[in-house]
Amino acid sequence: MKYFKKLVGDRVYLSPVNPEDVEKYTHWINNLSLSVKLGVSREVFGIQREQEILQDMAKEGHHFAIVSLQNHELLGSCSLFSIHPVHRTAEAGIFIGEEASRGQGFGTEALQLLCEYGFQLLNVQNIMLRLYEFNKPALRSYEKAGFREIGRRTQSYYVNGHYFDEIFMEMLPQDLTAHRLSATLPVKP
Repeated sequence: MKYFKKLVGDRVYLSPVNPEDVEKYTHWINNLSLSVKLGVSREVFGIQREQEILQDMAKEGHHFAIVSLQNHELLGSCSLFSIHPVHRTAEAGIFIGEEASRGQGFGTEALQLLCEYGFQLLNVQNIMLRLYEFNKPALRSYEKAGFREIGRRTQSYYVNGHYFDEIFMEMLPQDLTAHRLSATLPVKP
């Protein structure tokens, strides 16, 4: 089996990253429609570099493949990183690599699963993420998941002859808009 149902939602599940998917990830990260939104469009990712990244992600941390429940197709990736156990903070990152799968709610659901995992299993209190102001679909998805804007770094991203703001967003446990893991987790009577 290529994927494992670690966190299961209604339409997607989160599985540990599989380094065997290196060609698909390399294709995605070199696609300008995705890499510009992630802020890595100036970098070149070959198979070997991406293989090393995926192997590191598979070894440690909280990195997940986003997989369709219907057909077990790899849709994208999400992670919690920069986890601070004392302050109980983390950052989230997510992308839907398959262009045909964007705008269908898969990213919102995956982000909700990821945040619920962070709050209920990792004991995180605050999860932050970043995006660029031109990425309107991501902004809507993050707001739908329960994130709210907390600030901007003005004109901090230069591409195609223009400056764009970097938007910072956060979520607290009470902001989460879905609770799919609650039925699986134990409750004290």
